[in-house]
Amino acid sequence: MKISDILTEDLVNIHLNGSTKEAVINEMVDLVSNSNKVLDKEKVRVAIFEREKIMTTGVGNGFAIPHGKTDAITDIIAAFGISDNPIDYQALDEKPVRLLFLLVGKENMVGPHIKLLSRISRLMNKEDFRQKLLNLRSAAEVIEIIKIEEAVYFDI
Repeated sequence: MKISDILTEDLVNIHLNGSTKEAVINEMVDLVSNSNKVLDKEKVRVAIFEREKIMTTGVGNGFAIPHGKTDAITDIIAAFGISDNPIDYQALDEKPVRLLFLLVGKENMVGPHIKLLSRISRLMNKEDFRQKLLNLRSAAEVIEIIKIEEAVYFDI
């Protein structure tokens, strides 16, 4: 499964305006809840925040992957956001976050969830890719750059 298989323009917000970790996560959950794959937005929110309590999903380099698993969705779903301002996300490298990739998987679909987390991490570890994302002006551009990067870096 590719990131571009599940990420659509309506699940991208390049102007997150929350000023805290909790606020941007809530914006991302609200964004993903617009999908018909989401059966219960509040259960999705709880799953994401419960996972965040275990350990920060701010992985470093200005990037976070808030994620969780729940049966409150019909299929794996993702959303991508860019914060207008750097967020204190309690990231592992203690640096602020601007790029967020939310991933919600079903309880019984652990394999695809882990594979997508790995793919997201591999892409986002590339400095030039992160910089390209920060300079984009539309959701369509986000989708296009992800498709291009996936084609270059993964055996698809």
